[in-house]
Amino acid sequence: MQPQLKSKVRCLDREVGEVSRVIMDPLSHEVSHLVVSMNGAGERQVPMGAVQVVTDDLVQLRTSSSEIMGMQPFNREDYVTLHEVEIPGLEKHIHVTPGEVLVPFPELERNVKRRAFFANLTYVTGLFIGLPLVYPVMKFLMKPMYAPLDNGWLKVGNIGKIKTEDTGIQFQYKRKIKEVYMPEAEIEKNVWLVKATPAVLEKVYQGKDMEFLDSSGKAIWTNKKDMPYLAFSGKCPHLGCAYKWRKHKVLGQVFLCPCHLSIYDASGKVLDGPAPRHLDLLPIQVTAGGEVQIIDMEFKAGTKSQTRIV
Repeated sequence: MQPQLKSKVRCLDREVGEVSRVIMDPLSHEVSHLVVSMNGAGERQVPMGAVQVVTDDLVQLRTSSSEIMGMQPFNREDYVTLHEVEIPGLEKHIHVTPGEVLVPFPELERNVKRRAFFANLTYVTGLFIGLPLVYPVMKFLMKPMYAPLDNGWLKVGNIGKIKTEDTGIQFQYKRKIKEVYMPEAEIEKNVWLVKATPAVLEKVYQGKDMEFLDSSGKAIWTNKKDMPYLAFSGKCPHLGCAYKWRKHKVLGQVFLCPCHLSIYDASGKVLDGPAPRHLDLLPIQVTAGGEVQIIDMEFKAGTKSQTRIV
């Protein structure tokens, strides 16, 4: 059993504190040290070799309290958390209570400021020397990147597919794209439609039509506040994962992203999770025959504000 965070730590003569952090060996993928908070007397690094018995809520050491006080004080700057560094496979070996799990700060990175200065100086020098030669080539290659965004309408299906209100229904469609100087390709995409009740429409539009603008500020399209159909981009605004319409045991029917558990209601509003903004609405129109058309837009993920990239 691995030691648990917040477990009491007892020496041969008395209790000395509790486990505040766990240090992992990045090579063996095992716990190498415990960081023991010494009841207000600082923190000490205790090697696992000093541990005699581990239970659910107690770590029994084979040393005295005076020996613990003579061990190396814990220096937080010598370590990084598992949120700051990725070590393949390490998470499979961690069986401690979630908390601050550390690995030693790489020796090669401890002098990174000095090394980075000289590396950056070299890069800048090379940039000034090579820029006159590289600029014409880069200008030619990057020209397609600045082509105007496509604001054409795409057919995605018919509203006859939607049987109930305030329910997410996925429509799949194909779109032809051309990236830089690569050949044109066809990709599969999806959009989620909701036939919204007046209450949901009010949450989305708050009594005002929604206008979509291009990069120059010119109006592209306006979604009317009383048009009952909503179209949401098929990508979660957190990191761009595909989400689904699912039944939540507490919240009921919701949009749920399985990647990081962001949850949205039928209006696209964030209910829970790390998503920085609501689901991205798209321009939508419905013909007299019920055919749904959208302007395919994608926005930068992970930001609170919308920045269109497609």
